[in-house]
Amino acid sequence: MLSGPESFLRKCFSIAVAAADPMKTIPVALPARPKGRVVVIGAGKASARMAEAVESCWGQCEGLVITRYGYGRPVDGIEIVEASHPVPDKSGHEATEKMLDLVAGLGPDDMVLALISGGGSSLLCAPANGLDLSDMQSVHQALLESGAPIGEMNVIRKHLSRIKGGQLAAAAFPAEMLCLMISDVPGDDPADIASGPTVGEMTTVSTAQNIVTKREIPLLPSVQRVLTQPSTVCRPDDPRLAKVVNQVISAPIQSLDAVAKFARDQGVDVCILGDAIEGEARDEAHRQVGLLRDLQGKRTDAEAPLLVLSGGECTVSGWGGGIGGPNAEFALAAAIALQGQSGIHMLACDTDGVDGADEIAGAVVDPKTLARAQSLGLNPNDMLMRNDSHSFFKALEAQVITGPTLTNVNDFRAFLITDPS
Repeated sequence: MLSGPESFLRKCFSIAVAAADPMKTIPVALPARPKGRVVVIGAGKASARMAEAVESCWGQCEGLVITRYGYGRPVDGIEIVEASHPVPDKSGHEATEKMLDLVAGLGPDDMVLALISGGGSSLLCAPANGLDLSDMQSVHQALLESGAPIGEMNVIRKHLSRIKGGQLAAAAFPAEMLCLMISDVPGDDPADIASGPTVGEMTTVSTAQNIVTKREIPLLPSVQRVLTQPSTVCRPDDPRLAKVVNQVISAPIQSLDAVAKFARDQGVDVCILGDAIEGEARDEAHRQVGLLRDLQGKRTDAEAPLLVLSGGECTVSGWGGGIGGPNAEFALAAAIALQGQSGIHMLACDTDGVDGADEIAGAVVDPKTLARAQSLGLNPNDMLMRNDSHSFFKALEAQVITGPTLTNVNDFRAFLITDPS
């Protein structure tokens, strides 16, 4: 390696983020600009950067893109609206209604270019008939606190919306539509990215009801009533979706592969556990630390350092009142499980630069993490119980803070095993 373990891990994270930069991926995927009318729409944490990349290739365009506050980019013709994430607000609600109006009058000779990335589920806010913005805000908050995996959350969101589950594409029919997507979901299913606004949906309101019951998600009576009524999501065979092409142009595995190549070029061995790992953050941390101990025990001092990578999306069930996110919680649980084990350093970050709802990407852990915490009077187990991982790593000055990364391929976790001496 050309640097110390922490610097090396931070460099790996920056490479993972750079590999998913829309300015690199959009030009490769974008066709020649059609001769007729083209309307560019989009939503997600990467959508403004995607719009910027489109105009760098096609020149000035018309359209509307909704992104998270702080994630706007300079464009010539496409309107960029910043709104709230992960709970929707009035700005996102009004912009979504404007987007539906924008595509409603298009004809068969027109084309829609949709730019969709993670975060679009809250940024695209068009409540189902019978619901208002405050209802949807309560839904998103309840889902965040439920600990449900992203696929289950999206099922509920779709059946409470007039834009998710293929309904955005249906609104643009009969125009042609090309949807370019950056995946932040395990498995990279287009139906799960931003709750699939351009993708048909197989589930029903009964599916959503079963998830609510299983997860004991507290929903308002107004929301529960909507889930007893026929859904407006589009089935995959809906004829209004026949003119849509959905294409994932960037996914977690591409970022992991880019980091793996960099590490091997530095003389570091690499093991990728997977790019679609889900589960409770603290439980997954314990599982991976167990794997790391086994790998370390089988290595000899003469072997090269080993980098163990994984991606996906961990969750946190409930909330103990602290300040944290799934990546920092993973890091804190891993630090506790490692108990200062020599020769193991790690980093856990969200590639969008926001772990949970805070402007912190994640954290780093080294063999001295717990000792430094003890010297500061911190109780790691107590802070983990309160989900206060960001406060823990802030006190240790071990946070990773990037600001808006302008992309989103979800969690990035890296353990580095080196010679303990």
